[in-house]
Parts: sequence; C-alpha cells; structure tokens
Amino acid sequence: MDTTPLPPRLPVTDRTRHRRLREQGSLERTDLAAILDAGFVCHLGVVIEGRPLVLPTVYGRDEQWLYLHGSVASRSLAGDLPVCVTVTHVDGLVLARSVFEHGVNYRSAVIHGDARRVTDPEEKLEGLRRLTEHSAPGQWDYARRPNRKELAATTLLALSLQEASVKIRSGAPEDGDGPDAELGLWAGVLPLTAVWGEPVPDPALPAGTPPPEHIARRTTVNLCGSGRTAAD
Repeated sequence: MDTTPLPPRLPVTDRTRHRRLREQGSLERTDLAAILDAGFVCHLGVVIEGRPLVLPTVYGRDEQWLYLHGSVASRSLAGDLPVCVTVTHVDGLVLARSVFEHGVNYRSAVIHGDARRVTDPEEKLEGLRRLTEHSAPGQWDYARRPNRKELAATTLLALSLQEASVKIRSGAPEDGDGPDAELGLWAGVLPLTAVWGEPVPDPALPAGTPPPEHIARRTTVNLCGSGRTAAD
C-alpha cells in the first residue's frame, strides 16, 4: 500500500481535464474531501465480462484511499481493476426564465484509477472501520465488529484518491441580465435538502430500548453537509 502523501491540488490528466463548464471545476483537494464527506453512497463503474456495469455501493476514506464494498467487482478482480467512481449531491433545481437556461446546483466528484483488493488483515479491518464510521459515526465502537469468518467473506476495494475531477455549481439562474428578464416570469432556485428522520427500532428489540446517543443525535444532522472528516 502506497502511503506517499497526496499533493494539495488535484492533477490535471486526460481523464480529469474540465472540457465543459470549466468555471465549475475545482482542483482543490479540500473540495474533493468535502464532497466525499457529505455522502456515503457512490456509484462504482466497472467492466464485467466485457460489459459496463455501474452499481451503487457504500464507501469510506482516509487521506489517500477510498474504500469500497466491492463484492460484485471482485468477480473480475484478479489484479488491479480499472474503475470509475462518482459521488454527486443535488443541492437544488435552477429554474430560469427559459427552459434552455434551467440547471442544477450540485457538487460532484469523479475518481479514476485501478482498484485493488485489500488483503492485508490490518488494512482490511481499518478500511471497514472507515466505511462504517463514514456512514454512522460511533457505530464501529458500539456494534460487534466482524469476526474472522465475516472478514474472509467480505471483499473490500481500495482506490487511490490521486486522480479525480471535481465540479460544483451554485447560485441563481444566469439569464437575469438577458432579454428573457423582460418576460416577467419567476426564476430562482428550488433548494433540496436531505435530513435524517427519527430512528425506527427493530421490532425484535425489548420495549423501551432507546437508541444510542450517536444514533439519536443524527436526527439533527443535515445528510449532505455533516462536516465529517477522514480523521473522525
């Protein structure tokens, strides 16, 4: 496993070069980290038996690696597997005066590279901890951890965060100073926010069993802006 620190800015490669809407692109690694930390579901694109396949899966990260639950991709993972991983957050609909100018406020990251199967027991356990804590901070220390049999049955992929493309769009419609502004039509942004609901207990729990504090406090967290970091 390579532990060389990654540079603070994302490299520009043929796969990550911003060819359209360049003003929405970012080369800041901090923007990549923020996008990854704001979610926990990604889409993993692989080629399986000669055909493209894109599947949702959960992830976690540290400063250098994105860890992915990779049970499907493992069917073709004899060595490094070329993959593309995307994470996207929709922050609102941009409703302009003309349909042509409609758009979406969003944050997105596309990560390219060769995923490797994690086989080192210590890294595998740490990767699974990262994955668990990314989606439910505090759960790794609360719940029973995987045993040797469960670890053997779990495939974990690691993808370097070296090569990634980041784009962010925010703000109002862009036709406010054009001819369509004279139409007298409403224009603006319809925000979209995801929040956690109240915990629903397993019916098998004894009556009155409260959720642990780390779960109960999640109801006050904005799902797409939790502010988690890789060090959590």
